[in-house]
Amino acid sequence: MLSLAVAASWCSAPPLMQWKKPKRLGVILNKFPSFLPKEVDNIKDQFARELATRIERLPVSFSDSCTMSSCVKPSIQSKECPVVLLHGFDSSCLEWRYTYPLLEEAGFETWAVDILGWGFSDLERLPPCDVTSKRVHLYQLWKSYIKRPMVLVGPSLGAAVAIDFAVNYPEAVDRLVLIDASVYAEGTGNLATLPRLIAYAGVFLLKSIPLRLYVNVLAFTGISLSTSLDWVNIGRLHCLLPWWEDATVSFMLSGGYNVSSQIEKVKQKTLIIWGEDDQIISNKLAVRLHCELPNAFIRQIPECGHLPHVEKPNFVAKLITQFVHEDSRKENIDHQNVTVAAKKNKLKAAAVRPAAALPSMLFPLPPKPTLPVGLIPLPNTDGEVVVEGGGVDGFVVVPSVALGTVVDGVVLVGVPVLLETEKGVHLFMSLSLMQT
Repeated sequence: MLSLAVAASWCSAPPLMQWKKPKRLGVILNKFPSFLPKEVDNIKDQFARELATRIERLPVSFSDSCTMSSCVKPSIQSKECPVVLLHGFDSSCLEWRYTYPLLEEAGFETWAVDILGWGFSDLERLPPCDVTSKRVHLYQLWKSYIKRPMVLVGPSLGAAVAIDFAVNYPEAVDRLVLIDASVYAEGTGNLATLPRLIAYAGVFLLKSIPLRLYVNVLAFTGISLSTSLDWVNIGRLHCLLPWWEDATVSFMLSGGYNVSSQIEKVKQKTLIIWGEDDQIISNKLAVRLHCELPNAFIRQIPECGHLPHVEKPNFVAKLITQFVHEDSRKENIDHQNVTVAAKKNKLKAAAVRPAAALPSMLFPLPPKPTLPVGLIPLPNTDGEVVVEGGGVDGFVVVPSVALGTVVDGVVLVGVPVLLETEKGVHLFMSLSLMQT
């Protein structure tokens, strides 16, 4: 149950931002939608307050009924694919309070959507909140209002929601962005077998202020009690709706998301964003996900934990912007494959195959990168001879692909591969380069 509490509190992390904050001239008054819990008035964070004023409910018909579904609608229209932001486990669209305005400033038609059963939708006539219902609900919302292939962004468990949706409704998704993705958990595990009474007791604990404060202590250091309380108020606001317990128990007992077998079926181009210092989900799983997705790029954010879109919103907004604009930039990138190891080590490759079978790779590595590379398409591993990595406690260590290392005037990015040579089998990095 603590793991659920950790997930539920993720949307209340502190911002580490460089962008300009709104001016505070006296008391700033916000007019909130009437359907939000009255406790929204107690939130001090002005970014959360401003985004909360924009939350509205739209009628979405599915499962022989109509649900007034909560979201933040875009304030601008764009010719590019709309960007649709999901959230993590037991969270809400307020999770995007810092990154959402940056994406709008970048000119994107941006939606922040509450997943069925969480957020601020009207669930007085409670629909099922299992995986199928969440998927169908999102599709009907897309079909009714968004209507164009979208860039679907899923953080944490929202990445599982995004993968499940993209595989089942590929026509609705142009690209995927997965942030510190929780996609290898086997659903809700043993929680699905709990007696209903115990499940309700656990869910009640999940929204408790002491537990969420404790999670903040685990996740962050140097946080004042008043600030931590404000983050808790933001993170648990949706839990104060009268149907939250029923919806959460419904999801828990249904078994939850188990999408590991769907990953290889994802056809959309995918950007994986990962905080280098994520203490919630190991970045070894970032490497595994990168190897298993057919068409993926991975970018890590230094000095960042599980919530890059909250901790480093500037980085996330920039990466999403570059990813969406990638095709128009492609002709300006001098991108080619090189055989670095062949030059340095004079090894002759007998064969190269992906290292996806090695699940226990450490990632990233020192030394610290010296130059960000932006978005450089990674090469296929076939036929590439690459720079060898070292080993720590039986784990293979390979350079970070999130940021590049400058070598002889080029920026190197790569993907781990196994290389069979005359001297045996080694783990290497298949490299690409970009002129600096």
